[in-house]
Amino acid sequence: MNSIPVLDDWLVHRGRFVNLVFMLQSGEKEWLVKIHNGAIESLQPGPFVMPRWTFRLIANSESWERYYAATPTPGYHDLMAMCKFKHLRIEGDQHGFMCNLLYFKDLIKALSGVVL
Repeated sequence: MNSIPVLDDWLVHRGRFVNLVFMLQSGEKEWLVKIHNGAIESLQPGPFVMPRWTFRLIANSESWERYYAATPTPGYHDLMAMCKFKHLRIEGDQHGFMCNLLYFKDLIKALSGVVL
């Protein structure tokens, strides 16, 4: 199991109503991230056999590397930009993701050194 990144207090507070499991996928690698009251409860690396998740964020490893760059290039600077330019796919029930979009944008950035 990967170490769970420490989130700042403001990010946890902003996501205090978020309770779900989502999958983050980079090429063939995948991680299940369990969020409870805005904090990461667990971060499990795959592979998985029929995992349960609410939504899944899928991009190839090159796209994630460009997203996590110190100065991301246009089209890779934001999750929604990645979706628009078809570098990222979102599958599943997107309601929780879209209702807490700013939380998830910052959360995914916080996972930079841990999962990819």
